[in-house]
Amino acid sequence: MRTKQTGLKLAGLLATVSVFAAGAGLSAQPVARAAEAPQATEAAKQKVSVEDFLGKPQSVTSNGSVTVHGAHIDYEAVSGTLIVHKAGWDDSERPEADKEKSQPEAAASMYYVAYFKKGVRPENRPITFVYNGGPGSSSVWLHMGAFGPKRVVTSDDSHTPAAPYAIVNNNDSLLDVTDLVFIDAPGTGYGRLIGKDKEKAFWGTDPDAGAFTDFIAQFLSRFGRYNSPKYLFGESYGTTRSAIVANKLADDKGIDLNGVILLSQIMNYDNDIDGVAMNPSIDQPYVLALPSYAATAWYHKRLPAEHPDLKAFLKEVEHFALTDYTAALQEGNAISDAQRDATAQKLHDYTGLPVDYIKKADLRINGGEFEKTLQGDKDLDTGRLDSRFSGPTMDKLSQFSYYDPQSSAMSSAYIAAFNDYARNTLHYGNSPAFGEGYQEYKFFSDAIMKWDFSHKQPNTDFPIHGAVNVLPDLASAMKHNPSLKVMLNQGYYDLGTPYYEGIYEMKHLPISRDLSNNIQIVQYDSGHMVYANQNALTQLHDNVAKFITQTHSAPAAVPAK
Repeated sequence: MRTKQTGLKLAGLLATVSVFAAGAGLSAQPVARAAEAPQATEAAKQKVSVEDFLGKPQSVTSNGSVTVHGAHIDYEAVSGTLIVHKAGWDDSERPEADKEKSQPEAAASMYYVAYFKKGVRPENRPITFVYNGGPGSSSVWLHMGAFGPKRVVTSDDSHTPAAPYAIVNNNDSLLDVTDLVFIDAPGTGYGRLIGKDKEKAFWGTDPDAGAFTDFIAQFLSRFGRYNSPKYLFGESYGTTRSAIVANKLADDKGIDLNGVILLSQIMNYDNDIDGVAMNPSIDQPYVLALPSYAATAWYHKRLPAEHPDLKAFLKEVEHFALTDYTAALQEGNAISDAQRDATAQKLHDYTGLPVDYIKKADLRINGGEFEKTLQGDKDLDTGRLDSRFSGPTMDKLSQFSYYDPQSSAMSSAYIAAFNDYARNTLHYGNSPAFGEGYQEYKFFSDAIMKWDFSHKQPNTDFPIHGAVNVLPDLASAMKHNPSLKVMLNQGYYDLGTPYYEGIYEMKHLPISRDLSNNIQIVQYDSGHMVYANQNALTQLHDNVAKFITQTHSAPAAVPAK
């Protein structure tokens, strides 16, 4: 989406990256939820103030079915909101007390859609919490593109034609192995921020993670899922969030997870290829992005030589990146002419960019420059989130692309599909509290413009105000819970969070060799939104389903007396 790309570019300049995450859940006590549905229906008939509507949990229940790989699944869908409060809020404070103040304390009404398979016991059914990133993105992308029971059909590597869009049964929904809870970040979806200093209370690395931690704990309690196997699924900035939330759930709530599933990871923002130009002497992002540049050039047939086996080619590029390329960059201005020429020629072989351009760039090409230059002779900009996509150049003389062709190619389809699905199938978004019964679903907030990127790592006394690094958070979660499993999924054609960056970060988690065996890494022939490619989506489903199935077991039987 155009709005999405603007935020992503700004995020890059601020040493940040967009993100998604996913979650799944098992049905709560059927009797309790059945009792809530009539109340929600009755409330919808009444004229209520926006303040009252946003300040109280809402829910609407519906029913549906999906066929996943030949298996028919009946499910109950609950769409609604839960209320979370700023850090330090005491739940003994009553909402009535806030009404006496000139402005109530900050709170976030967070929107979710939960899918519960019917006819199963909660303790036997995993629950996965799913979210996208941004920061400031709703979860619509994972919901309607990857794992929800309905999926919008988009073109694989080109612009999806305008409406009408096809919304179909999702054969690759994860409902075959787990219940799902799609969570929208504070200030997005049908959720809203309310109260004093509301944006400051939730728009920041640590406040955001705190809100998601509180949401998950509250959800588990409200729906009786504390004894279910539990998973997080985060994409892009959602992977950053997941590292913190996994640790906070254990430390603050006493909740251990079975698994953390990451999609398109970035955990150390010093590795960001978009912000590296503002960080002279830090050359690692160029090294870690090179394999993704090579995969992109291979896909668009811009390489000077044939390489029939992509994976073998990328192994060669990875080796060069960590050895000769790293050595050349470390020389800085002291590099010899011979080493400079040899490195520039090799970069040409691996990226297709002209040797003279590479030399002018001092062997250092950031993400925006690569996207603009790779197909510049054709007046095409290369996609950032999925470099298989291309689009017409906005300004032929610009150094960077003004937009992301991939985002422009499919965002409209997601927006139209979810608006139709939410109102006509989930029956949410038409509250009389909002004028003529229309409540806007916010796919993005402007959180990135106001985000506080400071982060307090585990076992430290104060927050760090530089580039975010949450590798210590994930490491802490794994050390405290040695059975916690981690799965990283990546697309070869992702220039937002290059795949080799994720591999490098996982290899540099501050954990033991034994604990590193708990990490599984998989790549796909796709981009940042791996699921945008149908074949990759099926592979992603199969890999994640296997991961979930293998990382939980049935409750132990109680010995007979």
